[in-house]
Amino acid sequence: MSYPHSRPLPTGGSARPITRWGTAVMHRELAEVTAFDDDLATLVADMAATMEAANGVGLAANQVGVDLKVFVFDCPDDDDVRVTGVVCNPVLTLPEGLDRQLEEADEGCLSLPGAFTACSRPDTATVTGLDEKGKAVEFHGTGLLARCLQHETDHLHGTVFGDRIPEKSRKKLHKQHHENAEHYPEDWPLSRSTIDD
Repeated sequence: MSYPHSRPLPTGGSARPITRWGTAVMHRELAEVTAFDDDLATLVADMAATMEAANGVGLAANQVGVDLKVFVFDCPDDDDVRVTGVVCNPVLTLPEGLDRQLEEADEGCLSLPGAFTACSRPDTATVTGLDEKGKAVEFHGTGLLARCLQHETDHLHGTVFGDRIPEKSRKKLHKQHHENAEHYPEDWPLSRSTIDD
């Protein structure tokens, strides 16, 4: 089944090591994309390959150490429809007032692998922006896709989801990550432990 706003992800990229929480580029607002050129095309193809290698549903540029407002995603919505795309310079719109319903669900991050904890977010989200060729795109998400669009847009503004949860939960999250660290070498997902999650 094809979602009307789904856009194919670029192919032919090479996976890159995933940048971890604590690295400066993960905790600051990134630069706007202004050049829709071959360098950007290579970056998003590599990001798509990295996301696939890590079995993720979304990946932001700073997660491969690049200071640019772009993310890729491959994620199902609430109806289990798989939606894919690339978004540069995203603008996130969330429901307000009576339309705003929070949904609590486990959330994880490829930049803190092996750790998950509950995080509340609005249950729908819309992102507008440009694709890697500079063409306008819009994605509306429900369920996991809504969470993904919010999570990845957050990354581009220097926010990790650990910033959105209570300190006690954040400490448990880091503890869980450290307990599983042996499965995620520094150059993960290029290499991994013999126990594959």
